[in-house]
Amino acid sequence: MSRVVRAAVVQTAWTGDKASMLDRHEEHARAAAAQGAQVMCFQELFYGPYFCQVQETEYYDYAEAVPDGPTVQRFSALAKELGMVMVLPVYEREQAGFLYNTAAVVDADGTYLGKYRKHHIPQVKGFWEKFYFRPGNLGWPVFDTAVGKVGVYICYDRHFPEGWRALGLAGAEIVFNPSATSRGLSNYLWKLEQPAAAAANMYFVAAINRVGVEPLGDDDFYGTSYFADPRGQLVGDAASGHDEELVVRDLDLGLIEEVRNQWAFYRDRRPDAYGPLVEG
Repeated sequence: MSRVVRAAVVQTAWTGDKASMLDRHEEHARAAAAQGAQVMCFQELFYGPYFCQVQETEYYDYAEAVPDGPTVQRFSALAKELGMVMVLPVYEREQAGFLYNTAAVVDADGTYLGKYRKHHIPQVKGFWEKFYFRPGNLGWPVFDTAVGKVGVYICYDRHFPEGWRALGLAGAEIVFNPSATSRGLSNYLWKLEQPAAAAANMYFVAAINRVGVEPLGDDDFYGTSYFADPRGQLVGDAASGHDEELVVRDLDLGLIEEVRNQWAFYRDRRPDAYGPLVEG
């Protein structure tokens, strides 16, 4: 049975300051709502630069409380005004020294539903994330929203199939993956991994990436945000590889049941045989 949800993602370039980034994202949210979007996700650490290109304690100041900090409060009010579910990837401060790469999920009536904390934290040149973030410790929650069951995975997480599967087992219908990924080796994986995860788990995946080169380093963020359906096929075209862009697509959640009836991957799983996978 057809059940269409209009979803939006936006890829943006760093404007130079937090206040204008917040304003820019509000403008995009209003534009998405004007096109009928019912759910929207921003890019990883959306109101700042990708400061993980350097290791400087001054960037700890970007962290805020979730949900009581100013950014989540502002966009919760906007979600209520627009009647739109919002996924807000922010830098979270739980307490001094307890900082996380987090996404808050807000329902269409402005209600804060909970948060996901990024599990897998890289520490390589240009992506010094262990300097800024503790590993996520809240599992892989799925949020029951006005548009359906929504999950979140964040950037580097996408290289690890376990979380994708955990979200599927928990009932996710749309999984948003906000990212900050730059040109080079990851381009090929960006096109491969998330459609593969959508197909393997038979749900929709929204892949969001920022664009441009920022003053803190030479990472060249290549955009190309997209939606993939439960067969791993793109829903419309991917976004620009260079320019800021709002992407709005209709997702027929009824396709999930159709594909699962055809492939039956969940029926044929063998969890009784998988114990050795987590013994190492």
